Amino acid sequence: MKFKLLFSFICLFIFLGNSKLTAQNEKPKLVVGIVIDQMRYDYLTKYSDRYGKDGFNRILQNGFSLENAHYNYIPTYTAVGHTSIYTGTTPSEHGIISNNWYDKYQKESIYCVDDNNYKTVGNNGKYGQKSPKRLFTSTVTDQLHLAQNMLGKTIGVSIKDRSAILPAGHTANAAYWYDGGNFNTWITSTFYMNELPKWVKEFNSNNKADEYLNAPWETLYDIKTYTSSRADNNIFEGKLKGQKTPTFPKDLKALRSKNGNFDLIKTVPAGNTYTTDFAKAAIIGENLGKSEYTDFLAVSYSSTDYIGHKYGVSAIETEDTYLRLDKDLADLFQFLDQQVGKDNYTLFLTADHAAVHVPAYLQSLKIPAHYLEMTKFKEFILETTKKYFNSVDLIENVSNYQIFLDKDTIESLGLEVNTVAQKLADEVLNFDGIYKAVTARTLQTTHFSSGILSSLQKGYNQKLSGDVLMIPNPATLTGGRTGTSHGSGYSYDTHVPIIFYGNGIKQGSSSKRYNITDIAPTIANLLSIESPNGTNGVVIDEVLEK
Repeated sequence: MKFKLLFSFICLFIFLGNSKLTAQNEKPKLVVGIVIDQMRYDYLTKYSDRYGKDGFNRILQNGFSLENAHYNYIPTYTAVGHTSIYTGTTPSEHGIISNNWYDKYQKESIYCVDDNNYKTVGNNGKYGQKSPKRLFTSTVTDQLHLAQNMLGKTIGVSIKDRSAILPAGHTANAAYWYDGGNFNTWITSTFYMNELPKWVKEFNSNNKADEYLNAPWETLYDIKTYTSSRADNNIFEGKLKGQKTPTFPKDLKALRSKNGNFDLIKTVPAGNTYTTDFAKAAIIGENLGKSEYTDFLAVSYSSTDYIGHKYGVSAIETEDTYLRLDKDLADLFQFLDQQVGKDNYTLFLTADHAAVHVPAYLQSLKIPAHYLEMTKFKEFILETTKKYFNSVDLIENVSNYQIFLDKDTIESLGLEVNTVAQKLADEVLNFDGIYKAVTARTLQTTHFSSGILSSLQKGYNQKLSGDVLMIPNPATLTGGRTGTSHGSGYSYDTHVPIIFYGNGIKQGSSSKRYNITDIAPTIANLLSIESPNGTNGVVIDEVLEK
């Protein structure tokens, strides 16, 4: 009898052990990719004691955090970042070289996701004329669809069109973005569908944005407790139109008419809450995580970027935005627990770039920082071509720290394109603010294995990029003296959080150097699918349970 009981206990132990192992090895029912626009890594540490236990701290403590993760290319812009996260490669391969760039074939500036072959779905405006056609490679979301014979669902959600479209890939079931102004609708493109689903129509009819914008933006806690930030009223921050000072409280209801009506929600923390609301509605409306296949939800929070641009890295507005976002994330995580199940989803959280401290503020502290005057710089370039080649007609375009040459004119004058490019690369270094410059020919014939020129090379696309590429001094912007921006290959723009959490993910952290391009192959490995077809990132073994 004792032997039978012992035997039964052993069998039960083995059964339970195997059941646990099987559960751990099952693929997640839902993968959630979260990108926070313009989030510096140090926002995790700077505000850590003010975050609750259910938002950032939950995934930090129970997931795996990469503490030394970086972008490994230039430029660090929104469209490029989102694309690199989901393709596992850099602009040299995936072809999204900026948000906007000069098209040397069409001879005009273009926007990364514009596509007049499609129409808006959701209102009668033109903001839905979009597609991912300029993306050359596949995404991890595409690969998941291919691996499942186009079964399972992929949905992209963001206030910004590019941040919804590019992560969702070419095969997405839908990408949704917000059209503010006087429309106040979440929309999509006929690239995906011809009519909004019922759940999106119902969400739009609820008019939550109006509710959010009729409430003032006050600090979540006593403003005196925001000791990690500068004083509320200072000269380094921008203002909403209609405000005399950049201070709290902000009467959003009174300011709406002067700030684009519903567009104002982009520049306040409620924009992140509104995005969370829509993401939750998408999970329910599309039954994500409920089928035998793995679904993918790509969510990007954009208001952090709008707020960062206006107020800067060390503003109370920025701190308050992240404290509120922490609550939004807690809300989303708890919703996923209830709707999909704690063990049934995997998520990663990262950022599309970081940001520099306001250069004027750094200057006030005697830290080297700069403002580059683009008008004077363009004049300098023309003076250079006049001096050395007796012509001011050799330049087609100067943008994104790139010079595009007019090759037809150069050849008609009996000049050699590479000679002109090299002379410009040599001479622009004499302009105050330009730190390094190389020609396209140099990037094609020389391999830079490390340093900032390596990052420039990874951002150079032979088909699309210019003839001379430049790098400004550290902490250099081209705009006004309030607020901040990004785009460089310096650490203040490249160092971002990467946190994995959920099904198949270990608990822990690492201070090893990883690149943003490592996310897609790691998720692909977790799902046992092929990586995107341009991937040159590596699988981060130490985050995975298997």
